[in-house]
Amino acid sequence: MINVWSYLKEYENEKEEILKAIIKVLESGQLILGPNVSEFESEFSKYCGQKFGIGVANGTDAIFLALKAFSIGEDDEVITVSNTAVPTVSAITATGARAVFVDINPLTYLMDVEQIKSKITNKTKVIIAVHLYGQCVDMNLVNKIAHDFNLKVIEDCAQSHGAKFKGNQAGSFSDISTFSFYPTKILGTFGDGGLCATSSSKLESKLRKLRFYGMEKSYYSLEQGYNSRLDELHAAILLKKLKHLDEYVARRREIASRYNSELGGTSLILPHEDVDCEHAYYAYVVRHSERDKIIRELTEKGINVNISYPWPIHTMPAFDYLGFAEGSLPESEKAATEIFSLPMYPTLSDSEQEEVVNILKSIV
Repeated sequence: MINVWSYLKEYENEKEEILKAIIKVLESGQLILGPNVSEFESEFSKYCGQKFGIGVANGTDAIFLALKAFSIGEDDEVITVSNTAVPTVSAITATGARAVFVDINPLTYLMDVEQIKSKITNKTKVIIAVHLYGQCVDMNLVNKIAHDFNLKVIEDCAQSHGAKFKGNQAGSFSDISTFSFYPTKILGTFGDGGLCATSSSKLESKLRKLRFYGMEKSYYSLEQGYNSRLDELHAAILLKKLKHLDEYVARRREIASRYNSELGGTSLILPHEDVDCEHAYYAYVVRHSERDKIIRELTEKGINVNISYPWPIHTMPAFDYLGFAEGSLPESEKAATEIFSLPMYPTLSDSEQEEVVNILKSIV
């Protein structure tokens, strides 16, 4: 079986430095909010073009805490997309606010920014731009709209480590950008982890208190807070992997280029890379009207693919209360029936990719 994603060969390549980092943490006597977290916060925020990084427990918490830093709560509205992972929306729901969806651009599967204005009400407080699959939303237009309507902007960068828009890193365009370091991510650890990045010292201070029970010093809460901390072990692992991040992205782009070349003459619709973007290819998403049949045949022949995502969030029972009936976001709904992701990770070998291509060509 050739899997859609695997960390095993990457771990084998980096095992020595990762194990040394883990042992160093375990022998240090400090496991929570220590020097590795501080160093990773500094190095990663610098990489993505923000002044401050605040390590948190996971990417969902990163979005939730970013919203709480803006005091988002009941009766507020947050504009985003339904074509995303559930955590984007569950984080909004957890604050008590209501998610409001715009449809997607069918070429890029990203937020159709032109629709944002039509969704703004006097309750709208934040736009969450989801940089899906490794490609960035048009942040110039998002920020212009936010400025005109006095809204805050959050970038959901869970799938876009190392991606660029107009030459600048994903995560550098917003009031707060949020990241996940879940194992499958372009920069992933061996468990959960997340981070908020900002260039506002006021928001940095707020986020640091929010992630730690509302405290600045132990045992004394200044405000209502939470328990959401990136731990030392994962920070140490991420510090080692961060120095390889540009290599990971370069290899993903190389794999994508080969897919583009080999599959360009087939009936598959291949990823569209926007002229202003440098796609990091967290996922290589193709599209076909006979998607389910193709997946069955690929699986029978030992190729494991993925669908991100088979159900837009507004069609799920848990989010019925948002009031978006089926048919209300036609591009999101149609894409969900046709898209699937081919194997994509830096240690996918050329021979494995060739096998994927040959089998897929024989099917389509």
